[in-house]
Amino acid sequence: MAANEKYKVPEKTRIGHVHLKVSDLERALSFYNGILGFEVTQRLGGSAAFLSAGGYHHHIGLNTWHSKGAPEAVKSGVGLYHTAIVYEARKELAEVLQRLLNAEYPLTGAADHGVSEALYLNDPDGNGVELYYDRPQGEWPRKRDGSLEMFSRALHLDKLLAELE
Repeated sequence: MAANEKYKVPEKTRIGHVHLKVSDLERALSFYNGILGFEVTQRLGGSAAFLSAGGYHHHIGLNTWHSKGAPEAVKSGVGLYHTAIVYEARKELAEVLQRLLNAEYPLTGAADHGVSEALYLNDPDGNGVELYYDRPQGEWPRKRDGSLEMFSRALHLDKLLAELE
């Protein structure tokens, strides 16, 4: 490769999983398994667990190896901004919103980005979580030159919940 050529990651590359340090494994499992519904695929005693959607070995790893009893993640500092979890259908996003409301679990925000609709919250350790639905690519807002024109507008939760009717 010439010095002026920029390497591009292969097109089919994807993020495989996120592995989080948590302070209390059972509390984290109550959120990721109990509320969000990820299946526990494996536990390593009381110090780690692996969770999945659809039978994959794991999408989320949780451990207390270096963080048992640690304070919540700081909002201003380096580290993970959020883990983004994409749902295939808008109705699935509405279903998880209803579960969050039923559990009285607080949202930190909700936005329509043009390309997607997103719910924002923090897990029990203060790690940011985005739950979202991608609109079909043909519906994405674009500029005249064809490039994306994403935005952040209010997401009307009542309209999202109407998917459940």
